[in-house]
Amino acid sequence: MAATVLGLSVAGIALAADTSSPEDRVRALLKTRLPKTAISAIDCGKIGGLCEITAGDNLFYVDAGARYLMIGRVYDMQTRQDITAARLLEMNPDMLVGSAARANAAAATGEDDAPQQLAAASARREQQAAPAKARKLSLAGLPQDGAIVWGNPAGQTVTVFTDFRCGYCRALTGVLKEMNLRVVERPISVLGSRDVTDRVYCAKNREAALHAAYAGEPLKAGPACNTSGLDANEAFAHRHGLNGTPVIVRSDGAVLEGYRPRAFLEQWLRETQS
Repeated sequence: MAATVLGLSVAGIALAADTSSPEDRVRALLKTRLPKTAISAIDCGKIGGLCEITAGDNLFYVDAGARYLMIGRVYDMQTRQDITAARLLEMNPDMLVGSAARANAAAATGEDDAPQQLAAASARREQQAAPAKARKLSLAGLPQDGAIVWGNPAGQTVTVFTDFRCGYCRALTGVLKEMNLRVVERPISVLGSRDVTDRVYCAKNREAALHAAYAGEPLKAGPACNTSGLDANEAFAHRHGLNGTPVIVRSDGAVLEGYRPRAFLEQWLRETQS
């Protein structure tokens, strides 16, 4: 009888282990291996072979056995999507790419001090993402060439400095499109995208080519055109310290660096009318 009861108990434990979800198993393992890190969410179904771990405002990945911890960006080469950037943007729309990377890197510092490092990194990110001292930028020195104008011709005008390989620029483009604005987009090659920029700028339909580039669609090389205006964009950005993208410039010259959600932008744009 005792042997039977023991067998049933072992079978019950095995059955409980078998019916637990991958997320539950990973969570249990992380409690042992990263006991001081507060795990907010675990998703083992998004990326084959990896579990996405959310810890507050930070993101990292582990294998199904929670033995290997990975810090970095995950790209879906089939859909041409930066999965990590999309998730970080969903978690915190105000977060900038560089600060997010620094915050995520803190998770690799080790079990004992990981929470403190994560907290410090989050504080640095919040400080960076917070609006800097208000600055204005005159666009008078820029030639008309080098701009790709799209959107509503009768809408309020904003000028944006962007990079076609910047995930936050792609997200911002979608927001500006929804806001029905007139967008004067001035590409600058921060992430080595000049080849893509040339193809977009020289396309017969620049607006269509611009959205295709952000969607990751292949762009056929067409006839060459005068791209000196793009050179002027990059020289202007260098002179004025525009080292990242996106950078949004209001009609009164007010500057906003980094992605912002629609509600924020609508309020910011109303300020120029008050």
